[in-house]
Amino acid sequence: MRDRSVVFVIRNKKILVEKLNYPSEGKDDFYSIPGGGIEAGETPEQAAIRELKEECGLDGTIVRKLAELYNHGRTEYALEVKVPDDQEPVTGYDPEEAGNENPPLKEVLWLALDELSEKDRAFLWGYGLMQVPGFFEEVKSWGNEISYPGK
Repeated sequence: MRDRSVVFVIRNKKILVEKLNYPSEGKDDFYSIPGGGIEAGETPEQAAIRELKEECGLDGTIVRKLAELYNHGRTEYALEVKVPDDQEPVTGYDPEEAGNENPPLKEVLWLALDELSEKDRAFLWGYGLMQVPGFFEEVKSWGNEISYPGK
């Protein structure tokens, strides 16, 4: 299993996310951040920039590494990436899904935290969203009330 890189691109307190669907795995629509497998000879940073271009049509530059996770037998690198303000994302493609009549990448869009499910947000926190400027302050403003889905 290949190591992966994922990217956080933030604009106006919104996160660039991908709407994904894997019907063959029984997964309904969910949102995640752009990313994918690191190819032979690539650094995590190079993979992040390539995946962002393939999946979202954006040219980015690395700001910093946010996290290095060990997940399901592979290493995942989460990076904060900046893109020019005049570039807008377009729904691209995943070369690993070439020939798939129903590719999982459905749409790329900007969403705020309150537009994402708790499950999708949990994955973003795991990738290091708390370290991106503005998001730590948002979490601090939530107070100490305990909430849990389904309770």
